[in-house]
Amino acid sequence: MSIERILAISGKPGLYALKLQTRTGFVAESLIDGKRITVGLRSNVSLLSEISIYTYEGEVRLAEVFRAIAEKEDNGPALSHKEDNAKLESYFREVLPQFDEDRVYASDIKKVLNWYNMLQAKGLVSKDAPAEVEATTEETATEE
Repeated sequence: MSIERILAISGKPGLYALKLQTRTGFVAESLIDGKRITVGLRSNVSLLSEISIYTYEGEVRLAEVFRAIAEKEDNGPALSHKEDNAKLESYFREVLPQFDEDRVYASDIKKVLNWYNMLQAKGLVSKDAPAEVEATTEETATEE
């Protein structure tokens, strides 16, 4: 899964791929229509790789949530983010049973499912573990 260079930009619909950095910000390309935009340093931007979902035990990285959805759907699309809130929460509970209902709102669930479906359509998420995690696991097994 390669979401390290995928951005969510506040006030802009959809997700963007980080293309290059400039002195005054960076250039991003929309995953929806492929248009490039210049984003200033004052814009509120989040890297998907840095976002986590609250659980009762702590936090779970968004990449792990995407992997859980991909496992549930066998790398297919998830439930539409336009479903009613009760159905969305029920679906999300199947994917991440320990999510904190007091801190994760229906709007957060809608955003996660919308992002997953966008990334899944582009082939950027899968149920396989990321290469760097697999390499670390193999190194640990070799050392023992």
